[in-house]
Amino acid sequence: MSAPPFSVCVYCGSRNGVDEPYVRAAREVGRWIGERGGQLVYGGGTNGLMGTVAQATMATGGSVVGIIPQALVDKEWAKRDVTELHIVETMHDRKRMMAERAGSFLALAGGIGTLEELFEVWTWRQLGYHDKPVGILDTAGYYQPLLAFLGESVNKGFMNDWQMDLVRVGSEAPALLEAIVDASLGAGAPSDFSQI
Repeated sequence: MSAPPFSVCVYCGSRNGVDEPYVRAAREVGRWIGERGGQLVYGGGTNGLMGTVAQATMATGGSVVGIIPQALVDKEWAKRDVTELHIVETMHDRKRMMAERAGSFLALAGGIGTLEELFEVWTWRQLGYHDKPVGILDTAGYYQPLLAFLGESVNKGFMNDWQMDLVRVGSEAPALLEAIVDASLGAGAPSDFSQI
């Protein structure tokens, strides 16, 4: 079996949220990856947007790598019918393995877990641990309040514009996916997660 042409790590909610656009966006992301023979790397869950993006990727021919800690497997939250399911000891192990297996990162709508994963991989990029593209899919304006807050962090001197420029933001899944995948294929700097 040949290696997939690209790999996208998707961070998203283990819930669906209250609005249908979030589920549609997760399905669209999964279909885009699958139709191009790509690989989804994600947190291995079966619920919410996580399950939706994984199912859509598999249904359209893509491969899915799920990475989940044993504690969540014990809660019966693991999606066991994925291409690869890796059960790890800790959340830290999970996040590092997801980062190592990914060529790029994409955050969909989600709660504090999604935000924590997004900010961590963004921080790792600014520190030079990797040069993999990071994207935020701003479905139905979900991320606008957060982006406004971060803009205020720049205004108050706690961040710089170049840090904001490390993340691509878009409201259309196909265009954003194409941008981060194309950038991942041209990324030259090696990744080093050994010190994380």
